[in-house]
Order: sequence, then C-alpha cells, then structure tokens
Amino acid sequence: MISLARKLRLADFFSLGFGTMIGVGWLVVMDDWLVRGGPLGAILGFVIGGAVLLPIGYVYGNLVRAMPDAAGEIAYTAAVFPQFISFATGWMMLLAYYIVCPWEAVAIGRIAGYLFPALNSLELYRIAGKPVYLPHLVIGLALTSFLTLLNYRGIRLSASFQNWTTFGVITLVLSFVSAGTRRGSLENFQPLFSGPALISVLVVLQIVPYFMTGFESIGKASEEASQDFQPRQFMLAILSAIVVGVVFYVTVIAAVAYVVPWQTIVHERFATAVAFERAMGSQWIVRIIMTAALLSLLKVFNGNLVATSRLLFALGRRELADERLGYIHPLNRTPSTAVICIGIATALVMLGGESLLVPISEVGSLASALGWMASCAAYLRMRPSSFGRVAAATGIVVTSMVILMKLIPGVPGHFSGYEWIALTLWILLGLLLRRRVVPSEVAGVQERS
Repeated sequence: MISLARKLRLADFFSLGFGTMIGVGWLVVMDDWLVRGGPLGAILGFVIGGAVLLPIGYVYGNLVRAMPDAAGEIAYTAAVFPQFISFATGWMMLLAYYIVCPWEAVAIGRIAGYLFPALNSLELYRIAGKPVYLPHLVIGLALTSFLTLLNYRGIRLSASFQNWTTFGVITLVLSFVSAGTRRGSLENFQPLFSGPALISVLVVLQIVPYFMTGFESIGKASEEASQDFQPRQFMLAILSAIVVGVVFYVTVIAAVAYVVPWQTIVHERFATAVAFERAMGSQWIVRIIMTAALLSLLKVFNGNLVATSRLLFALGRRELADERLGYIHPLNRTPSTAVICIGIATALVMLGGESLLVPISEVGSLASALGWMASCAAYLRMRPSSFGRVAAATGIVVTSMVILMKLIPGVPGHFSGYEWIALTLWILLGLLLRRRVVPSEVAGVQERS
C-alpha cells in the first residue's frame, strides 16, 4: 500500500509550524495593534496570549506523538468521540487553514501594487466598493499555480521552500530591526498604553489566537516524518514555534514603537514600513521590509496549503468525504488529488477579492478555537497525567473565552451578519459533502490509517 513520503526533519516541522503561524500581520495591521493597546499593551497582549497557548501546544505535542496522523484533529477526536464530532472538528479546522490560501493570493497583489503602483490598474470589477485589478489577479493565480505544483511534486520540495522562506524572513527582520535601533528613542514609547492599561492589554489579547494559529499544523504532516525522526521532537517543534512566534511579534512591535513616536503612524498604511522609512530617511529599509513581507506571505501560503491538503486527504482516506480525495500519487507520494482541489478552490475564491474574504477569515479564527477546544477535550478524556489534565482543562477554558468573544453581541470583534452567513454556508457545505460511514467501515478505515 502506498504511503505518504517520509522525508521531514525537526527543522522542517519548526518551519511548518512557525511559517504557517506568522504571516504579514506585523506589517499590514501594526497600526491596529498599536491603536488597540499602545506599545506596551500590544507587547503584553502577545506575551500573555502566547503563554496561555503553551498548554494547548503541550496537549498537541502529546497527541501528535501518540497519533502521528495527517487527520490531526479528526484522528484525535475520533478516538473518544462519535464520528459526527470528529468530522465537524476536521471540517472547521479545514476552513481555518484553507481560507488563508486565497487571502494570501489576494494579499500578494496588494503588496506588489504598493511596490509597483502601475499594477493598480485595469480594474475588472468591484465587490463591496473595492476594486479588483487584473494584474493583481494574474499575480495571485500565478502564485497559487506555483505552490500547487510544488506540493504536487513532493513534500521535500515544499519543505525546502518553507525552510528558505522562513529563515529568510527571520534574517531580514533581524537586519532591519538592528538597523532601526541606532535611530530610535525610548521616549517614543510614550504613552505606553492607548487607554486604561488593563483594557489595552485585553483588546490585544482578544486577537492573539488569530495571529498565533498554525503551530498545530505540524500534526498534519506528522505521517511524513523521516524514518529516524524521534516522536518526542514533535513537542519540541510545536512549543518552539509558539515561543519563537511570540518573540518575533514582540520584537517587531517594540522596534516600531522605538524608532518613531507610535501615535504618528497609527493611521498609516503598512505602518511598520512607514516607521522605519521615517527613522532611516531611506527607501532601502522599506525594500528590506517588503521583501521580508513577501517571503512571509509565501511561507504562510505554502504552510497552510500543506495543512489544508492533508486534512482534506484525511477526510477522503477515512471515507468521511469522497474517497478519491484520499488518493496518493504513486511516484511523488503526495496527496495529489487533495492538493489540486485546494489549488482550484483557492483560485476560484480569490476572485471575490478582499471584501469577500474578510468575513470568511473571521469565521476561520473561530474555527481554530473550536478545533483547539475539541482536541483538548479529547486529550482530557484519554486520562493523561495530572499535569496533562491541567493543561487540557486550561486549553478548554482559553478556547471557550475566545469562542464566546466571537459569538456574544457587544464584545469588540464579535460576529456580524456577514460572518454568520459565511459560517452557515460552510456548515451546509460540510453537511452536503459529508459521507456517513457505518460502524463496520469505521474500524476498517481507522485500521488502514
């Protein structure tokens, strides 16, 4: 029986987790972070948010080590819960990863348009008042095609691409941060908070899970670990991705607030680039920042494509959806059908532009929290050690708070009508595609998995 190629090492898993988690938020929404919390409020929000995610990371580390399965949350919940819960959890996590793909395909056009304004031409149509330009679509479709082909050809090619882009981003960010520290002042941090200290931290804390989603993608590629990979290293890769991710965000926030008075850039597009351009008085620093953003976009797109395709593949292999999705290419040993399906779906959805993707992305953040909660609940039912029970219970409490903040009206960031429509449509699509498996079939499928 053909299996997925086993070629991934520890560095590959770190790059997958970190790379899937860190996108371009540090560039495109830095102004929002500072408006929410001020420099110290934003820093504390990410530090506290990262800290409360560590118990969830611990739970995932143990689950992946015990069940190295591309199904991820589907496999974890299937071990202790009914089939419907297993499918529902996997379907929601599929959205959390998938929606990032068309989002990044659209974002690359925006970044290219910022660097080369001539690309902001040849308007094709408008959605919710926002134009969709032909050059942006061409660039997004070209990137989607490239990454789809890359992942079709083999996980080693995809992992090497992920490594180069991940460590390239880290190197470039360290370079522009180091350059900026020679021009700034601690006085630029004042005021430390945008409002009352506690409120400033809390409104940043609310968005941290969205920007930290991705560490659990490591489990989706766990079947593809090399033969000499030690299962205990899954825990190291997951926790390292979370810690380094927090350090990354804190470093960039602190650097931006250090180089210029932060209140002068809160209404600027791409505030991070604007801050360093003003501090250095040169365009070369902007080119470094935008190159880092471009590499970051590529790695987060690729990482989410890997995770999404593995989850879709797992649904097919477990016969929870069309079993043809569980096909493995005999030469490349990749889930080729699932990869192609995600590539096509990405190309189609990106045609809707940024306006269509915003409400779906908000649903994606809820979907991640639901997946984390279900995994922690599953681990809790597996009767782990006392420390494991505390970690799982903490994860359930944290994810419950995130979910409630999205669902309760009046809470900043709660669902609007568009988000409820997007969630309803995704649930209906899942019910339409779901294949009901009788108990006798389940045993056979799990044995083959």
